[in-house]
Amino acid sequence: MRARLTAVLSALALAAVAVPATPAAAATAGEYVATIQVGEGGNVEQFRIHLVEAADVTAAFASLNQQSDQFPNGLIVRTGPEVNVGYSWHIDPGDVEFVDLAVEVCDGLPSDVENGTLTSDRYCPWSGRVVAMTPLP
Repeated sequence: MRARLTAVLSALALAAVAVPATPAAAATAGEYVATIQVGEGGNVEQFRIHLVEAADVTAAFASLNQQSDQFPNGLIVRTGPEVNVGYSWHIDPGDVEFVDLAVEVCDGLPSDVENGTLTSDRYCPWSGRVVAMTPLP
């Protein structure tokens, strides 16, 4: 009986180590691509951000799980899409954070960044909410 109990407890301990229990635990497991939805009604667009910092991944999961109203704020890089497929720009993975407030000059739709309507060097869509998280290998 004792040997069987030990085997069961060992199996449970291994299973607990293999699976992250919370989004915060998943955040330490690596990099993610966050899909952000921006806009309202019939004027909704999406873009993607490469997240490399554990704090950003945790904040993105909080947005995804509707536990936070924070939105992304990051430096626009206009030299290619990186993970932001469909656009000619991306947000610098080393200069992004999820915030509660930002200045209006960086708010808008992803298409506003693409077509140059948004002229700020930062993008901070106030209505931006995470709708998907994809781990990078």
